[in-house]
Amino acid sequence: MAVLEVKDLHVEVEDEEQQTRKEILKGVNLTMKTGEIHAHHGT
Repeated sequence: MAVLEVKDLHVEVEDEEQQTRKEILKGVNLTMKTGEIHAHHGT
């Protein structure tokens, strides 16, 4: 069985116009096995 595993994922985006950065993912962990479907949504 294949597995995709992500540990402690952090993602930051940059607003070049305002010259600011914002962390949008903070330490996300995810494990997916064959046949699983995951969706993530935020505001």
